[in-house]
Amino acid sequence: MEETRQHPAMYYENLDGERVRCRLCPHNCNISPGQTGICGVRYNQDGSLIAESYGRITALALDPIAKKPLSRFHPGSYILSAGSYGCNFRCSFCQNHTISMGRMQVDMKDLFLTGRPRWVYIPPEDLVEKALDLEGEGNIGIAYTYNEPLISYEYVYDCSRLAHEKGLKNVLVTNGYISREPLLELLPYIDAMNIDLKSFKDEFYRKICGGVSAHVKNTIEEAARSCHVEVTTLIIPGLNDSEEEMHELASWLSSVSPEIPLHLSRFFPNYRMLDRPATPPQKIYSLVSIAREYLKYVYTGNL
Repeated sequence: MEETRQHPAMYYENLDGERVRCRLCPHNCNISPGQTGICGVRYNQDGSLIAESYGRITALALDPIAKKPLSRFHPGSYILSAGSYGCNFRCSFCQNHTISMGRMQVDMKDLFLTGRPRWVYIPPEDLVEKALDLEGEGNIGIAYTYNEPLISYEYVYDCSRLAHEKGLKNVLVTNGYISREPLLELLPYIDAMNIDLKSFKDEFYRKICGGVSAHVKNTIEEAARSCHVEVTTLIIPGLNDSEEEMHELASWLSSVSPEIPLHLSRFFPNYRMLDRPATPPQKIYSLVSIAREYLKYVYTGNL
């Protein structure tokens, strides 16, 4: 399983004292030897940046395409969905925090007790072959999902190119927090994306996620010029559920394209937001009505 340890990362520069600066996402982490960036998977090994999570799969399933969620991209089909671990955000409401927060080294005690590792190594060729084997069950390709897939950029890039050559579809389910250059290099192989726009307010991104909203908006704009894009916003009571914010968000998204589907999902207490109530269903319905003033396709989620 440790064969992935040495996989070289893309998009970084060397600094003094064997430090490196990762250029994959807008965090631009300055990483000391033996440490990772914020994502927990891009690792400085003696002055070289290593893509530590390359090929390390924690979750693999054949999902309905609607579960991504993608409502207007090959509706009724299925897609082989693969996830790894780590994330370059620190959202306190994360629904997949057991795989998204921090590194996942092989835990020998866990392996002894359960008989299985926390991840398995699947090279790109094997993942694509599995996707091809499932075509008879309605599979159209591969979705990179569950945790933040773009922090495993090299693996997604290699899988996407190979899947593209084989006629399979590539789907990204992402927070959209990636720098422009790597995004542009990957987009020719991506057929569809669901991008989280967690809030229209920069304050929300800075306090709740540890990021800057403008970078996500830039990703939505760039991706919409290249592939099918749908957007998801998780509606959290008291944080991003005002009518004013929904007017702003939907109006802006319509300026990119009124054809972009928007999914408004109901929040349930999770991770570090266990004391916040679930979103009232009526709040979702009222915000959907506002969004439909600007956008052609608006859907509910988690109801």
